[in-house]
Amino acid sequence: MVDTRDSAPRPGSVISTTSTPVRDPNGLGWPAKSTLDRLHESPAARKEREAKLAAAVRTLLECIGEDPEREGLMRTPARYAQALLWMTKGYEERLSEVINDAIFAEDHDEMVIVRDIDVFSLCEHHLVPFTGKVSIGYIPNKLVLGLSKLARIAETFSRRLQVQERLTRQIALAVEEAVQPRGVAVVMEATHMCMTMRGVQKPGSTTMTSTMLGAFRDRQKTREEFLTLIRSPSSLHR
Repeated sequence: MVDTRDSAPRPGSVISTTSTPVRDPNGLGWPAKSTLDRLHESPAARKEREAKLAAAVRTLLECIGEDPEREGLMRTPARYAQALLWMTKGYEERLSEVINDAIFAEDHDEMVIVRDIDVFSLCEHHLVPFTGKVSIGYIPNKLVLGLSKLARIAETFSRRLQVQERLTRQIALAVEEAVQPRGVAVVMEATHMCMTMRGVQKPGSTTMTSTMLGAFRDRQKTREEFLTLIRSPSSLHR
């Protein structure tokens, strides 16, 4: 990784990211275990994986008492296999490639926030969806990250089997690794289908998680400013 902490790149210049801007040497992020197979597999291996998954879905249908041969279910195993692989496509993405060359040298040293990013993920405990919004803020330290990349980071990690607590922290750590800011803050609010449609069955309940790093963790005033900004009504939608 390029160490920019002791250098002073010119404002507006692009910072090389030929070395991955994340801690995992494979550029996958956390956790990297068992993600390499999907990242490097050939088209033939991909088809084999999809067929194996479809066969497993057929078994699931049989186990719940359904007939996989009836008209409405005949193509369901293949459809669900394709859908599940798409919903977990984050295992096939390197964060270094997601971020690419979108790191720029700028003198901006005030808070940068992208809020209300829609996220869709699968709970790793029950394999049912949880959905919500995430807000990401950081205080640059000579480097800024392309705004769309904050949303792409959230998308990459959410498209894996997840728990909300880990997802929130992974996003924060990825931003920290990429541009080494003075601080990073991530807040996420989500609804979990494993809680609303099964188990305690409490529709309308939401889960809030946050990760505060650097200045956001150390300085109450900075943290409060971020929380106020992400909660304030948007003037764009009035």
